[in-house]
Amino acid sequence: MTDLEYLKLTKTQKFVYGLKKFFVSIPRWFANLGKAIVNGIGGFFAFLGRDLKEIGTTFIQGDWKTKLSFLIMGFGSIARGQVLRGLLFLLFEVVFIFYMATSGVYWLGKLSTLGTVGPHEEYNETLDQYVMTYGDNSFKILLYGILTILFIIALIYTWRLNVKQNRIAEEILATGKKLKSGKDDLRSLVDDQFHKTLLALPLTGIIVFTALPILFMILVAFTNYDANHNGFSNALFTWVGMSNINQLVTWNNGSTNFSATFGEILTWTLIWAFFATFSNYFLGILVALMINKKGIRFKKLWRTILVMTIAIPQFISLLYVSKMFSNAGIVNGMLIDAGIIGFDGRIPFWDDPTLARVMVILINIWIGIPYLMLIATGILMNIPQDLYESAKIDGANTTQQFFKITMPYMLFVTGPYLLTSFIGNINNFNVIYLLTGGGPANQAFSTSGGSAGYTDLLITWLFKITTVDSNYKLAAVLGIAVFVVCAGISLIVYNVMPSMKNEEDFQ
Repeated sequence: MTDLEYLKLTKTQKFVYGLKKFFVSIPRWFANLGKAIVNGIGGFFAFLGRDLKEIGTTFIQGDWKTKLSFLIMGFGSIARGQVLRGLLFLLFEVVFIFYMATSGVYWLGKLSTLGTVGPHEEYNETLDQYVMTYGDNSFKILLYGILTILFIIALIYTWRLNVKQNRIAEEILATGKKLKSGKDDLRSLVDDQFHKTLLALPLTGIIVFTALPILFMILVAFTNYDANHNGFSNALFTWVGMSNINQLVTWNNGSTNFSATFGEILTWTLIWAFFATFSNYFLGILVALMINKKGIRFKKLWRTILVMTIAIPQFISLLYVSKMFSNAGIVNGMLIDAGIIGFDGRIPFWDDPTLARVMVILINIWIGIPYLMLIATGILMNIPQDLYESAKIDGANTTQQFFKITMPYMLFVTGPYLLTSFIGNINNFNVIYLLTGGGPANQAFSTSGGSAGYTDLLITWLFKITTVDSNYKLAAVLGIAVFVVCAGISLIVYNVMPSMKNEEDFQ
């Protein structure tokens, strides 16, 4: 459809056309993603082939120092006078060999079974009785096995860097230039290579505290790690393949239908995320417009009152609100005193499933509007005033200005924020846990999905499965499912978002 044909459409036709275009773009996006994955895999193997060829060429054409460096890392650098660089390579190799000889080989050998000797009783001649003896530790085997594999990958990368340094050194010496000394290397760490120095510590933290736990969680999903198999004191856990994932996605009529529980909680999570995001968004913009309107007095006072909900920690405010709306709370008490309800007619704010879900959405509006009000205030102040002046000259009223200027600008600028807010609400642990604790309890969930309740989100359900039921294997599967849901939504919406496709429109 051409731009002229599009302009001739009515508002309804434009909406239908946009909706149709959106749904048509989703399969195309997945097709492009598939092509990108295939091209990425092909590119990786092409890069690997070129790299292996370069390694072979370096060995064949290199001198004896380079050839010996293939076995003794850093030897070529030390022999050519780059002592500091060479010692670092050599130290890494020595540490690796020592680690593998003392414990690395052991952890790798146990990784395939996650341990063979569980807790058992052995006769103690000194005590003249049988005592409990603990054997392997599945948890440590899995953790240190992963660390050992990462250490091996680090060695391969360092070895490749060592070979590359030898090739570069030979090329520099062939041109008659001098190689960098140890002092030059140290000086470069605070000069032209300072960015690497700064990123070294954060990168290490990301690997140790983010990447490693994620990798560990993914692998736990393929084991039977739970309260009955904790890997040490009661029984070892072992690999079980895809059985945990099948348990979550396979529908059955038994008493442990986790797939039904997952489907219902996922549906409620998406409903909650939708209302929690867009109700705060539009009401926050409305409040910002009302406060910023000309003629409104005490603007700073109204903003201060609203921001108080941000200043007070949610741990305090949400727990207090939860008690206010309980059966014996102040709200029911005030309604009884006013004669609106009887003593036996208390409103079950947290005991009725539908009412509890409505309440958490409404209370989330109360704590969410101030954030959006502040964001919207900053954006409204940056909308060019000449747009409004031109609209007034053309005869546009206030409503038309809002829908033709204010909202398009707001949606364009805050598009990425809406996406992150939606994903954040999918994982909004505080509001649900502090208000209802996931309740009221659902008997069907109690038998099939652990201790989940009607207002539980995927994230709070995962928390309960871990802390209450100690079902770590299912919690790991659920964590992967949460990631898939969030990543899928983020990738699709991000790629069809006007803010990303037409970045120059509002510049």
